[in-house]
Parts: sequence; C-alpha cells; structure tokens
Amino acid sequence: MKLRVPLILASRSPRRRKLLAQLGLDFEVHPSDLDENATNHRLPEQLVEQLALEKARTVAARFPEALTLGADTIVVLDGMVLNKPADEAEARAMLRRLSGRTHTVYTGVALVHPASQRELVDYEATHVTFAPLSDAEIDAYVATGSPLDKAGAYGIQDDYGAVFIRRIEGDYYNVVGLPLHRLYRMLRNHFADLIED
Repeated sequence: MKLRVPLILASRSPRRRKLLAQLGLDFEVHPSDLDENATNHRLPEQLVEQLALEKARTVAARFPEALTLGADTIVVLDGMVLNKPADEAEARAMLRRLSGRTHTVYTGVALVHPASQRELVDYEATHVTFAPLSDAEIDAYVATGSPLDKAGAYGIQDDYGAVFIRRIEGDYYNVVGLPLHRLYRMLRNHFADLIED
C-alpha cells in the first residue's frame, strides 16, 4: 500500500514501527510528548481512543498535509489498567497478578489529516490468557529487562514472554501494539482518496 501524502507515526514504539513497515507503508516517526497520565478516568476503550487521538492531534498540528497515526495500548485486569512497570519489583507484581488469568488488551488507533479536516478513531480489544507462572519463571523474564517498557510487563512477541500465553482471543497484532486489520480497514474505508494503489 502506498499513500499520496506523508504518513507520520506519532509513537516511539519500535514494535509499531515494525508493524507499519510490515504493511509496506513508508512513514516518518515523530513521537508525541503527550502526558499519558493526565487523562480522565473512563472506560478502557474510551481511554485508549482519547489517548490515541490526542497523540495524533498533537503531532498532526506540525504536519498539516500529512496523515498522522496515533496509537495507545493498555492492559486491563479486573477493571484495573496495568501500565508500564516503574521498576523490576512492579513488573514482578504485575506478572504474578496475570499468572493463570485472562486479561484484555485494548489499543486505540487514530488517524488525523488536518488538510481535509478529517479525524477517525477506533479501538480493538483482545483477550489474553496466561498460563500459571512460577516465581522462577517471572524472575528469569524480568531479568531480561524486556517487561520494563511494556504495558502489563510482558510482550507477546518476545522470545520468552510468548511462552506464558496459553490462549488468545482476537487480533494478535493488537497485543503487540497495533491492530493491523483495523488500521487497514480505517485507511481503505475512510482515507481511500489518499491511497495510490
């Protein structure tokens, strides 16, 4: 897929960069400096949509001719949002809570094109079930450092984190950080005039 306008990714996530490249899209990375903690308490789907849209709007203001993509992913267990852990101790505590349980991963996706005054936001939800984890497994995973930059303290795409996942219901790529099918449909259905092929 090729766009007639520049595509801006308003995220510093290496996983989102890799997924966008997988679609064959050319893009530039200009991360948003939005304070993700300065948001109203709302339903998870509303929260990720709000954050994704605000990230996209913040960056799109600097690139009005471009199409800006914002995204935000959260992990929710028992109604509580599990953000990126502050340290190894918090990562261990999160993984103990996820052990043997099912949680939901929400990702909000926003596309903003100031030149045509269009904004579109949507979300994806995926249910992920962890196998029971031993303290030794948790300690070994935390020691890799991988959990520290991920919501919920795990990455489904990690070599080691992946072995904890017993079942997934929904979009795998949503759990990685960008639901590719939803993004593709948003582009095709609402921004078709910006697509070359």
